[in-house]
Amino acid sequence: MSKKDYYEILGVSKGATEAEIKKGYRKKAIEFHPDKNPGDKAAEEKFKEAAEAYEILSDANKRARYDQYGHAAFDGAGGFGGGHHMNMDDIFSQFGDIFGSAFGGGFGGFGGGGGQRRAKGSNLRIKVKMTLEEIANGVEKKVKVKRKIQAQGVSYKTCPTCNGTGQVVRVTNTILGRMQTASPCNVCGGTGQTIDSKPNNADAQGMILEDETVSIKIPAGVVDGMQLKVSGKGNDAPGNGIPGDLIVAIEEVEHEFLKREGENLHYDLYISYPEAVLGISKDIDAVNGKVRIKLEEGIQSGKILRLKGKGIPSLNSYGNGDLLVHVNVWTPKNLSKEQKKFFESNLEDANFIPKPEKSEKSFFEKVKDMFS
Repeated sequence: MSKKDYYEILGVSKGATEAEIKKGYRKKAIEFHPDKNPGDKAAEEKFKEAAEAYEILSDANKRARYDQYGHAAFDGAGGFGGGHHMNMDDIFSQFGDIFGSAFGGGFGGFGGGGGQRRAKGSNLRIKVKMTLEEIANGVEKKVKVKRKIQAQGVSYKTCPTCNGTGQVVRVTNTILGRMQTASPCNVCGGTGQTIDSKPNNADAQGMILEDETVSIKIPAGVVDGMQLKVSGKGNDAPGNGIPGDLIVAIEEVEHEFLKREGENLHYDLYISYPEAVLGISKDIDAVNGKVRIKLEEGIQSGKILRLKGKGIPSLNSYGNGDLLVHVNVWTPKNLSKEQKKFFESNLEDANFIPKPEKSEKSFFEKVKDMFS
């Protein structure tokens, strides 16, 4: 089943401002909040759906990618935009401050209407190199990452500063009267817990470094610099916190023969003068193996042959780009006496005098066609 449009989910137009997107999300999330709809699974799904839409549209880079590629821009890596909903802890951790006092003075505790919130571990970032063949077909990569995980034997106790609430309340006197504000506890970072004991090999947060092999499904059609997210594969958070994410940046490896231009590929084919005169069949390196093409007799240098659908798949699933073969007739620089004599004897031959047909396009017309 196709996913619903993010703008439609938040009830805003595609040209909505940042403030309108935030307002739309707040309205939807309050309407479907679990505290307001206890036990209602449909409302919970709509709540998660709204958070997913806001997570993408509130980020300028992600919004631009979504506007260009749709949901396909985020397929292939877990978490938001990867075909899975963010869990409740993710939502409350990231977007709780949007709601202010809509639910009893806090939005940090799922099902509790405020209080302690779960901290989130830091994200990890890696680069993954991909060949054009891998980009054209999609691939599953296994990468080794060094993550911080909670050490065995770590125990925690209630933070004495905030008494486990994760918040510190301050009361100040103003000209308008006494004002009460709440902020995350600076001792426990808002988790409500501090370390009671830890093994000697753990750091101050009770963490140790460990290598882990992570499998990443990368969809066909990604571009250089695109970032994918694997949820929960970043560093662990202390106590009962939730892990951060693994951010995967795509790095495209340059192909030996093919040049990429969006979803189209370009290939420079060099042929000899006799091959151009007599015609010949040639094997072309494409991203899905070799393709045989036939060059007619008398083919002209600069001719562009378009092989439909032999390019890179579109992230929007609109089909594949094309492979454009640029024919270049190679002129020899060193000729034997016999070869020179042959060409000298044909300098005035009518067959060797250029006679471009009206149907032959100029170089500038060919370039114009390529970009039209």
